[in-house]
Amino acid sequence: MSRSHRRAAAANTTAATPTATRWLTAAQLEAWQAITQLLGLLSTALETQLQRDAQLSYVEYYVLAGLSDQPNHTMRISELAAFTNAEISRLSHLISRLQKRGYVRREPDPTDGRYTNAILTDAGYNHLVAAAPGHVAAVLELVIDALDDTALSALQDSAERIIARINDARAVSG
Repeated sequence: MSRSHRRAAAANTTAATPTATRWLTAAQLEAWQAITQLLGLLSTALETQLQRDAQLSYVEYYVLAGLSDQPNHTMRISELAAFTNAEISRLSHLISRLQKRGYVRREPDPTDGRYTNAILTDAGYNHLVAAAPGHVAAVLELVIDALDDTALSALQDSAERIIARINDARAVSG
């Protein structure tokens, strides 16, 4: 964003009426741009590492990891969709791809046949275990090692507050 655009955005912060548009200050705009760049670059870097080292997309890894943390490595597909922040139809296609690779299987939920469970197979678990060290190394190198304990705690606190606001907004609009 150009300096003149930043100055114009900052100049518009003085409107006092409740219906007036709130604009970012110059400092807020710079922080926001850094955050958006971070989100894009980090997700791309993690995706690249997982594709290169484990032939998994980030969301595929996240699904396998999420299933590995569940009792019997099992979760309803609808719950897995919420966990991964994916639409059920998109997640269903992803589960189909993982199923073709032998990493996941589907079964009707024995407690309620209206639901389908995704179950991590032994092959899927073994693939996840093999992929995890490289992924953790990337997370450590790119994020954790760049921050001291105070900065990491502040980042976690900030992320949790933003997540809470997003969840609150979803609850209101949902």
